Amino acid sequence: MLFSQDTKADALGRCPFFAGLSRGELLELAKVTEDMEVDEGKVLTREGLSGSEFFVIVDGEVSVTKGGSEVRTLGPSDFFGEIALLEDTPRTATVTAKTPLRFFVLTRQAFRSLLAHQPEIAEKVTEALQERVRPTSGDSV
Repeated sequence: MLFSQDTKADALGRCPFFAGLSRGELLELAKVTEDMEVDEGKVLTREGLSGSEFFVIVDGEVSVTKGGSEVRTLGPSDFFGEIALLEDTPRTATVTAKTPLRFFVLTRQAFRSLLAHQPEIAEKVTEALQERVRPTSGDSV
C-alpha cells in the first residue's frame, strides 16, 4: 500500500461529491480504492473511450488534452473521472502523466459494491453527483 487510509480519506473528502460524507464513510470508501504508480507518458484515460475509474492524484502531474490540445494540468489532490462511477459514457478528454505519478483509483465496480452495502453513502453521493453532472459542468473528464 502506497498511501494510508487517512491520506486517501482526506483526499476523497476534498472531492465535492464526497464532501457530505462522514469521516467514517470516507474511510470506508478509502478501503476499496487501489494505489498505483506510473511513469511519465502513461495515458490514464483516452478521449472518446469508455472508462470505469475515478482517479485521485497524490504526487505528480497530468496533462488533460481535448482534440490534441492541452486544456489544463492537474496535480496533487486533483481528481478526474468521477462521471465514470455513475455511468458508462465516453471520456471527454485524454489524461497523460506529465511526471512520474502516484495516485489511487476507485473503480465503478468497487464503488457500486460499497454503495450496495452502505445505502446512506449512496444517498449522499448520488445527490452531490447529480448536482455536478448538470449541463453547466461541460468540462469534466
